[in-house]
Amino acid sequence: MSNTDTFPNWENLVKKQLKTEDIYTILKKENLEGIEVKPFYDSVQKPLVNLPKVEESTHLVAKYHESLEDDVFAFILDHNVENLDEKTIFIHNKELAEHISPEDNDQYFSLIDVFDEKNGTIDDQLAKELLAKDFKRNICVDISLHQNAGASIYQQLGIALAKAKELIEVYGQEIVNKLIFKIAVGGNYFFETAKLRAFKLVFNQLSKEYGLDEIPYIFAETSLRNKATVDSENNLIRSTLELASAMIGGADAVYSTNYAVGKSTENSEEISFKQQIVLAYECIINVFEDAANGSYYVEDITQQIAEKSWAFFVEIEEAGGYLELLKQGILQKKIYNQAIEEQQWVEEGKIKIIGVNLYPKLDVKKSIAELYDEKEIKAVRWAEMFE
Repeated sequence: MSNTDTFPNWENLVKKQLKTEDIYTILKKENLEGIEVKPFYDSVQKPLVNLPKVEESTHLVAKYHESLEDDVFAFILDHNVENLDEKTIFIHNKELAEHISPEDNDQYFSLIDVFDEKNGTIDDQLAKELLAKDFKRNICVDISLHQNAGASIYQQLGIALAKAKELIEVYGQEIVNKLIFKIAVGGNYFFETAKLRAFKLVFNQLSKEYGLDEIPYIFAETSLRNKATVDSENNLIRSTLELASAMIGGADAVYSTNYAVGKSTENSEEISFKQQIVLAYECIINVFEDAANGSYYVEDITQQIAEKSWAFFVEIEEAGGYLELLKQGILQKKIYNQAIEEQQWVEEGKIKIIGVNLYPKLDVKKSIAELYDEKEIKAVRWAEMFE
């Protein structure tokens, strides 16, 4: 770095561009995550090592259609399909999982979560049946619900660790590399990239508690939280950015939920999948191991998210663990408090949803009380308030 590239010189340049000495008031941007975001960066304090992923290149996952068999290499199945040779298959239906017997050239992954969130229990029989299968990854730790319910990023990751620890305590540390983490990626582009990177850090830290050195298998899907029924075209733009966040963040597989919320068609399913194709084959962002490594801003918020997530995980453990806090209703209340604060920002226009809250229908508006329940973790879209 030359003498002209010192922080005060950059600061003076920003003051000159903005024509004010008070640059920090102007450039300060609030967020609901409690993350400190500087207006500009000239370095990163503690550079991170390269954060690898399990798969060499990110799987682009489509909902199964016969017409896609020749061109698509990874499918989500909800019914049995014969002769899907040399494909990567993700199964989210436990009845289907019972009848699957993988061949040597197949790769099967379970997206089935064995936690009963409502009752605060683990379905032990289901877990044992899944662990007996010759799958690449047998049990899913699903935190997509928590994101869609309004949990903060650090709450999502802390809960993922807590759920993983519950499974390790019951089934032993050999389960660590049999887990797959299903994570919903929201619209805060850089924060969501940092979320996946931070999860790799904290999961690796958890694995080291058991004498291991593992990284998580991440299945990332686009969020429903910021989508609207009346705004499909903007949904498409939002989900494309979310897929980019996931690929750059180092997801092992990505899946685009249908952008046409509430009115899914075969055409909308095809377009949803082809978003991934454009990003992968036109932008080539699914092949890099850790594309964000070295980015001052992303590195900084990655470390902050990792620290807050680990602290929340420790808080859960010290209070009795994930299942115990579910039974007591404590986690539901924490997510509820975060979600309604976020919804208030939407209502006030601090979070802008083009076509929804900037130009709302005057005769339609639901209250926060109608949308949320402090005793239940349930998915709520922001736009539901105005639909």
